[in-house]
Amino acid sequence: MAKAPADTVKYNIYADIIIDGVVEKPDVVGAIFGQSEGLLGEELELRDLQKTGRIGRIEVDVSTKAGKSTGKVTVPSSLDMVETSIIAAAIEGVDRVGPCNAKITVKDVEDARTAKRKSVIDRAKELLKKLMDEEIPESGALTEEVKKAVQLSEIGDYRGLPAGPAISGAESIILVEGRADVITLLKAGIKNAVAVGGTNIPKTVVDLSKEKTTIAFLDGDRGGEMILKELSQVAEIDFVARAPRGKEVEELGKKEIIMALRRKTPLSQVKGSNNRAPERGSNNRAPERAQVKSKDDKDNGFLSLLEDVKGKLTARLYDNNLTQITEIEIKDLIDSLGGVQPYCVVFDGIVTQRLIDAAASSKVTCVVGINKSSISNTRGVQIVTERDK
Repeated sequence: MAKAPADTVKYNIYADIIIDGVVEKPDVVGAIFGQSEGLLGEELELRDLQKTGRIGRIEVDVSTKAGKSTGKVTVPSSLDMVETSIIAAAIEGVDRVGPCNAKITVKDVEDARTAKRKSVIDRAKELLKKLMDEEIPESGALTEEVKKAVQLSEIGDYRGLPAGPAISGAESIILVEGRADVITLLKAGIKNAVAVGGTNIPKTVVDLSKEKTTIAFLDGDRGGEMILKELSQVAEIDFVARAPRGKEVEELGKKEIIMALRRKTPLSQVKGSNNRAPERGSNNRAPERAQVKSKDDKDNGFLSLLEDVKGKLTARLYDNNLTQITEIEIKDLIDSLGGVQPYCVVFDGIVTQRLIDAAASSKVTCVVGINKSSISNTRGVQIVTERDK
């Protein structure tokens, strides 16, 4: 049985169980799987959810006294809150374990992320109190400091540079000017940004640009132009995106960021640029991928992209050259499609009719996933899944 990684668990279902007879842990687990089978449809089949890591290992602690068994059941879930609640209700419907009558009562569905955030906030308060023991701040200032600490929790360090957590595994990277820009992109759900720190571009950035498809996302002012000029001379920049004229990247909201990245332009086509990107070698990633011609080869190409997101609970959006635009969490996928309108969506999940409807409205050509539920109308969107191959 699969066990959901601790960092992907969103909710924990806690339940009590009472059984009129003597049973063991495997009997309880078997009853939960057996009596929920076929109950909720293909998309919420408990065994399949556990195989893909969306439902973790079901933990049972049971003891027996006077011919009766009582215990606790814990079910970790990486589904959203609605789907988790449905699973909890289905578990509560189990009324027999083997030949014995049983009753399961769900006591709580806990948001694991809320518990983690509470721990971070509590620790932040302790640290602030220690640092400010000579000056008691106003409550509003304390709240702001704690809030800022939580927002910064995802920013990391890539070889000495401020960066999002997805830099190492991403096919593409977004170069921004400073740490504040990285934080702004993190707030928008974009985790593959790295800061260059102004002019005098670090060697780390130059090396990264040779390994990955690289987008320079710069301020809409003179400073952004200066950084672009140096980047185009020392690094291998594929695309350029700019904040609106007179605005900085760190000032942008989520919608403005997505739109700016959507409008990215190949470096060679940037108006007024006399700089040419260094010549690419034989391992030019995006053009190679676009050479796929036959349907079978094309499907296999899409499935190779799927391998990169398996187990990450993320979606990657690609343009019509199959160059990655951005990477976002699955929970934000449908809401983000309208702002980006990508050519292709690749994600670690099940393709549903709701997703296809949203994709069609956003002019998406292809959706790639692990499996698909009952699709009554593809609306012209190509669907490629691992289960179909």
